[in-house]
Amino acid sequence: MDNKNSCRASLLLARFRGWVQAGAALLTNLHLPNFFRGRLYQGAGKAVCVPGLNCYSCPAASGACPIGAFQAVVGSSKFRFSYYITGTLILLGVLLGRFICGFLCPFGWFQELLHKLPTKKLSTRKLRPLTYLKYAVLLVMVVLLPALTVNEVGMGDPFFCKYLCPQGVLEGAIPLSLTNAGIRAALGTLFTRKLSILLTVAVLSVVFYRPFCKWLCPLGAFYALLNKVSLFQMQVDPNKCISCGKCAKACQMDVDITKTPNHTECIRCGMCVRACPTHAVAFRYGFGNGRQNTTETTMED
Repeated sequence: MDNKNSCRASLLLARFRGWVQAGAALLTNLHLPNFFRGRLYQGAGKAVCVPGLNCYSCPAASGACPIGAFQAVVGSSKFRFSYYITGTLILLGVLLGRFICGFLCPFGWFQELLHKLPTKKLSTRKLRPLTYLKYAVLLVMVVLLPALTVNEVGMGDPFFCKYLCPQGVLEGAIPLSLTNAGIRAALGTLFTRKLSILLTVAVLSVVFYRPFCKWLCPLGAFYALLNKVSLFQMQVDPNKCISCGKCAKACQMDVDITKTPNHTECIRCGMCVRACPTHAVAFRYGFGNGRQNTTETTMED
């Protein structure tokens, strides 16, 4: 694809990102009638992991949450490592990187919708050290605790899903309790704590851009580790860039795309693509560093 067509395609994808997010959320939760029946879809699709953070216990969920599925295997008395789930995550990370966060994650979309509410917005640039928390959540709550903290029969709890993940309350506990009296009666202290986490994330999402994605999401942390080697990348054409700083100002993930086109915090949302006045920033798919490859292509042309 030549540079001009690449820029057009990038702009088109960036402009219609909201529709892609809505479509991804729908495909991830296809079984909408189950919301009214108060039961979960239990078909063959539940054996397949969806790319984004989406609770297995959501009545409409068409697949399994990769973090929940991983914890289920790690905490099992029979298994200690899931090659299938880990392989799936690595494959998705190499193919798409954090494009999944920006385009395909239902909970990321939920936070963005809240952020559109007309209130004063606050920057997270000075809170950058908090971005490392999600790696600790990935290592401790997703991997170590389920594997090492086990009961008398050798089973470990899914610590992230059980004690931290707000998506489980939003998609699972709340809708199921509304239609199922038994579940409603069983709600206790744990639900109250998880609900408070969900409400806190929701409030923070109104004033901060994607706080859960930036600071706590272990799935985002895993994809971030593969962002620099993923095939879906950002490219910056230095021959077009006028160093105006508009792309860095537009980025709500606090990334300067001209310095680090494939930063671990970049979710490929395309805000920089839309903000660039000279069309120097675009999406690309392939191996290598975006800046170097673009320079080489320009020199060859």
